[in-house]
Amino acid sequence: MIINTWNGKSFDTDKDLTEAERHIVQKLFAWESLVTSLEQFREKKKDSLLKGWNNLGSVTESTALRTIIQDIEKKVEARLKTERV
Repeated sequence: MIINTWNGKSFDTDKDLTEAERHIVQKLFAWESLVTSLEQFREKKKDSLLKGWNNLGSVTESTALRTIIQDIEKKVEARLKTERV
C-alpha cells in the first residue's frame, strides 16, 4: 500500500516499513475513525508500540512510521474539530 502524507512524502508500506510496523499502522488506521480524542489515539499508539506485532515486544518508530503516525494524528485532529462544529 502506498501512503501519501500531508507533507508530500510517499511511503510504500511493503518497502518502507517492517512487518511489525505495518501491523501497527493497520491498527492505527482502524482507530483513526473510532477514537473520541487525540489523547485516546496517542494512548492507542503507545499501547500498539509497546505490544508490537502479535504481542512479540515493543517496536521502535522508524522515521517512516513516525511520519505516517503524525499524518494519522492530523487526520484524527481534523475529524474531531469538524465533529465539534
